[in-house]
Amino acid sequence: MSNCKVTFYPMNKEIEIPVGTTLKKAMDIAELDFDFPCGGRGRCGKCRVQIQQGSVPPSNTDYDHLDEEEIEAGFRLACTINVDDDLVVKIPLTGTEGHKILVDAAEREMELKPHLGKIYRDMPRPSIEDQQPDWNRLRNALSDGKSERNYRISHSALQALPVVLREKKFTCTAVVSGNEVVGIEAGDTTEKLLGMAFDIGTTTVVGYLMDLQTGEQLAVASTMNPQTKYGADVISRITYVSQEADGLQKLQEIIIEAINKLIGKAVKDAGCVRDDVYAISVVGNSCMHHLFLGLEPKYIALAPYVPVTGLPQDVDAKALGIQINSAGMVYVLPNIAGFVGADTVSVILATEMDQSSEIKLAIDIGTNGEIVLGTRDRMLSCSAAAGPAFEGAQISCGMRGTVGAIDSVSLGDDITYTTIGGEKSQGICGSGLIDVMAVMLAAGVLDRRGKIRTADEAAGTKAERFAHRLVKHDELNCFLLARAEETAHGKPLFITQKDVREFQLAKGAIAAGVNILIEEYGIEPEDITEVILAGAFGNYLDKHSACAVGLIPSSLEDKVNPVGNAAGTGSKIALLSAREYRRAAYITDFVEYVELSASPNFTEIFAGALYFPGRKD
Repeated sequence: MSNCKVTFYPMNKEIEIPVGTTLKKAMDIAELDFDFPCGGRGRCGKCRVQIQQGSVPPSNTDYDHLDEEEIEAGFRLACTINVDDDLVVKIPLTGTEGHKILVDAAEREMELKPHLGKIYRDMPRPSIEDQQPDWNRLRNALSDGKSERNYRISHSALQALPVVLREKKFTCTAVVSGNEVVGIEAGDTTEKLLGMAFDIGTTTVVGYLMDLQTGEQLAVASTMNPQTKYGADVISRITYVSQEADGLQKLQEIIIEAINKLIGKAVKDAGCVRDDVYAISVVGNSCMHHLFLGLEPKYIALAPYVPVTGLPQDVDAKALGIQINSAGMVYVLPNIAGFVGADTVSVILATEMDQSSEIKLAIDIGTNGEIVLGTRDRMLSCSAAAGPAFEGAQISCGMRGTVGAIDSVSLGDDITYTTIGGEKSQGICGSGLIDVMAVMLAAGVLDRRGKIRTADEAAGTKAERFAHRLVKHDELNCFLLARAEETAHGKPLFITQKDVREFQLAKGAIAAGVNILIEEYGIEPEDITEVILAGAFGNYLDKHSACAVGLIPSSLEDKVNPVGNAAGTGSKIALLSAREYRRAAYITDFVEYVELSASPNFTEIFAGALYFPGRKD
């Protein structure tokens, strides 16, 4: 048999593929919306599917991540399967409806001065006595007879000019960027001038529809980043681009498609049309920036971690396939370094850290944590490779912040927790993970080295009342988080010793980055006047828990200020003000990048940051 037939259930999608094709590749060909958090490298165990017909022997990786009962029931990891037989595969239904996508953020005042403007003119008609060329006629009208205003016109606008002028008897509206006419519209359309600001995150994409003349926000649209099916983190996506001949093109196409869908949704919600949108602003981390623009991202991940550009990029929307007005432009904010991107620049812009006389610390916690410290006189930045633990990819019961995820954990007579949507628990997301670590520390079941005590070790200590939760699972010391009867899938949820180690690595990376910047700046933590937590994760985490586990210095707990999606706010500011957009370039040049691995004390500081706060044993 040269080809195999694979049917995906419950969507009843059937495809034919060559024998030996991986199931991951088959799912890609079938255009299924399915995540591979580790990029299909068999590390996370999250890509579980059920083989309902056909033979697929379990692999060693399957045995590493699945129990005997699951294997007997036909469950396999999609990334381990080479298709050698006709298969019917059941795909767990996933969706974005219940995902907590952060769209809100603190706003600030700014001068409204958009990149594009509109000028209406009613001109004398041509005649035998007045045979001025069309462009000369419009140019003179725009200049109001003042020759010093040297307008020019784009080729596409020039092509449209003769027909447009005659459509409304030589009344028209010029779409102007600086001194260049980039579009021509018949009649008076000056009341329509919209833009959309985008924050392209590794996990989510948010777009804000803005009135460029009033600064009013008209609509918000958001979605999961469709690139997640090629890996939850940026390294996985860069690896995909490097390994697949059309990888870069594919990842660019699907993010452009997602953006076009969000534009369509936003204008529909606002009662507008795509042609009313003339400008797009975009921020994202360095990898998302490169994938959006179709730039080779490989060298971001290779020492010395150099991006293609650190300058703002002004691009014709048509050139990128962005479906807005034909005169539309895309304004992409610049990167600082390989792993400190335009989203960090946007956070600085939104919070005006670059204008502050007081020392501030900004942290955007994620798979890659970006950290900025400083004042208007000096500002340092770094990138901390926290890994995907905060997104749940390396945690045994970890999951993203969707319905059923445990998002907070509290300590009383016993532990209690809440879930997103109030549904039965299915796993734990990042904010819940930080809480449970803080709770385990407070309960005494976890020591500062990160060791989970056994029930025997808890005897005679304050942890004794939680001895019933100290169990063995897969031969690992575990903390029982939720009993089988409490969960949606009927299986207990554990925090394993391995989970604790993964968490320590993630929080240690962030904490080490903070400590190195503080040391490099020559200050004490107490000198910091504000800790700005940007992004979804920072918005939802409990600041007391974050300090209790050592993610943030405990002396700064009262100074923690979650600011929501500050990157999105910065994108809006750069859209509404050309001056602020130019300021982003200044920020990029002003901020000093610190390479953590090059710090002489990095190893020592990181090793110390792995410990939890508390009395030394």
